[in-house]
Formats: sequence, C-alpha cells, structure tokens
Amino acid sequence: MKKIKIRAKSREGICDVRVLIKHPMETGLRKDKKTGKNIPAHFIDEVTINHNGELVMTAYWSGAISKNPYLQEELKDVQPGDTITVSWHDNLGNTDSKSEKVR
Repeated sequence: MKKIKIRAKSREGICDVRVLIKHPMETGLRKDKKTGKNIPAHFIDEVTINHNGELVMTAYWSGAISKNPYLQEELKDVQPGDTITVSWHDNLGNTDSKSEKVR
C-alpha cells in the first residue's frame, strides 16, 4: 500500500511539489457509532520536505487536518533530476518517507 504520493515538476528553477498522504487523521473527538466511545486520536503531527538531503520545509499539524491530507509547496533553485524527500511522523510514533526525482 502506497502511503505517500509525490509529484515534483521543475520549471525555470521553481519546483511545484504536490504530496498526497494516506492517513486516517482522527481528532480523538469523533465517536464510534457502534460502541459510542471516542475513537482515539491518530494524526500526523510533523511533515518535512528535503531537497537533495537538505531540509527546506517543516509543517506542524494537528487533528484539525482532514483525512488523507494533501500538501502543495513551491521550492526555488530545484532542477530536473534533483531528489525531493517527504517524511511524516504521527502522534502514535508511526513514520513514513518517500523520495522522488524531480521531472
């Protein structure tokens, strides 16, 4: 199962990075319809983007972000063939990371 999809296209040194992350993003406030108990919080709390191994962006999220979040960022001085890496960490300690070559 692919948890991160990345599209990175560069034009004249500006790279449009689009990221889709498969994650439930539970706030901890929603109730299970069958049991009536709260569904435990489970959300991404940090997302990073690296360009050729150098950190260029960090986002701190909370349970207010929707399920399967989408992120779009423009990066400067990025050329075709460079590597973009997206990583995330959630409040339960789960992590994922994916790298993609810029087109």
